[in-house]
Amino acid sequence: MKLILIPCPIAENTASTSLAPEVPAYIALCQHFLVENVRTARRFISELKLGITIDSLTFEILDKDTQKKSILDFFQKHQNEAYIGVISEAGCPGVADPGALAVGIAQEMGIEVVPLVGPSSILLALMGSGFSGQKFAFHGYLPIEKPARIKRMEQLVQLTEKTGETHMFIETPYRNNGLLEDMIQHLPGNTLVAIGANLQGEGGFIQTKTLKEWSAQKPELHKIPCIFLFGQTNN
Repeated sequence: MKLILIPCPIAENTASTSLAPEVPAYIALCQHFLVENVRTARRFISELKLGITIDSLTFEILDKDTQKKSILDFFQKHQNEAYIGVISEAGCPGVADPGALAVGIAQEMGIEVVPLVGPSSILLALMGSGFSGQKFAFHGYLPIEKPARIKRMEQLVQLTEKTGETHMFIETPYRNNGLLEDMIQHLPGNTLVAIGANLQGEGGFIQTKTLKEWSAQKPELHKIPCIFLFGQTNN
């Protein structure tokens, strides 16, 4: 058995332009999938127009609440299959993603893991920011409570200034504007912040500015998938 880690587009209707040819070729080999969301996984496979009868495929949920036993049972049930696919909600399985659970179990069981290259908002934003790609960390979500969130951002800015590391994080899309406002109000104006918004989608962008510059021209980020980065450039 081989566990195929299948990247999924991070913007709608971009499968034909954002995926390498090997991705649909491997999907065509799989009959059974571990997926974060069955509806979007089915839609993704349908969009590729591979001539596959979607109803003939098997889908098992793999999300943040999935227990190890469920994955073990799934692997054992399909142990004679040549290929098992893993599809995230968006981006690359195992990268800031619950797919890592299946990969870890596969490694324990001696199942060959085949990761396929595809779009990742983390890498796209890092590449387009101008910040260090040698030393970086992704922190996921910051604390929800405002005082704790501000304190954590201050810590990350201090780490960036001390080490030159790039620090990345995300927020629930409807809180993006509030997060940017907190940065502007509570962090030094010369702090460099890169914002990747709706990456690979219509109107998407990656821009790096000081908070003083962001304050003068605030983007509308409400309900738009975004990733935020603190870092330093070599300028």
